[in-house]
Amino acid sequence: MKFTYNKTEKLKNEKAIGKLFTEGQSISAYPLRLVYLKNETIGLKVGVSVSKRNFKKAVDRIMIKRLLRENYRLNKNMLIDNNIYGYSFMILYIGKEKPDFKLLNTKMKALFSKFKVHISNI
Repeated sequence: MKFTYNKTEKLKNEKAIGKLFTEGQSISAYPLRLVYLKNETIGLKVGVSVSKRNFKKAVDRIMIKRLLRENYRLNKNMLIDNNIYGYSFMILYIGKEKPDFKLLNTKMKALFSKFKVHISNI
């Protein structure tokens, strides 16, 4: 398995993002929230977001987004190993303080395991 985050995996379509937030469901593992929606595409589509309200400086938001993308890239095997395809994800950072890599890594694993349990119950 390749640990990549290709252009085909990125959630960029404005209509798809709008539909994700209007019709999607969410789960949380503070300071992360995962908004997801079953879509008609075959692969995973993932986007990340950080609130401008909590982090005024663009430098801080960009750093957190990079950490989120890297943690997704390293932990997406948790989703792929369980054959979870055809979903759109938006990973939101909802905390108010700057995170470090270790914290985000443990929370991302917790978030994905919560998601797997939630999907298996449906």
